[in-house]
Amino acid sequence: MSITLRDTDEADTAFLLEVYGSTRADELALIDWSDEQKETFLKFQFEAQHRFYHEQYPDATYSIILRDGEPVGRLYVLRAEDLINILDITVLPQFRNTGIGTTLIVELLNEGAQSSKPVHIWVEYFNPSLRLFDRLGFSKIQEEGINWLMVRPVK
Repeated sequence: MSITLRDTDEADTAFLLEVYGSTRADELALIDWSDEQKETFLKFQFEAQHRFYHEQYPDATYSIILRDGEPVGRLYVLRAEDLINILDITVLPQFRNTGIGTTLIVELLNEGAQSSKPVHIWVEYFNPSLRLFDRLGFSKIQEEGINWLMVRPVK
């Protein structure tokens, strides 16, 4: 299995919306809305998040995750002077638990170690990926609502 990244571009909008939608599927399954209402909501929320990331973090890298050349997710990373901040890592459900996320996060941890920078990520406290971050040596250092700031210090 080959895991690579490529920069996002305008042609990726539909795919990125699909990736974003996968993060809200469980939540939307509980809401008694029509498919059209759910689609409208997802588009609105995706566009707001997309705009926020690009306005707040213009120097971040925005990448499509590829498994053997097939798009399977997104990885957004801000490399700041004093830290590496994973803004978002999302793998489509059918590709989760296959080592893709672990591979990419370990690469970022190695980059952090080489540049003497800790790696940060905000994670919802109920997100199943918390087990991965725990396993990779991240620790919770802050809580803000439903989000935890997890940090892997430089080793």
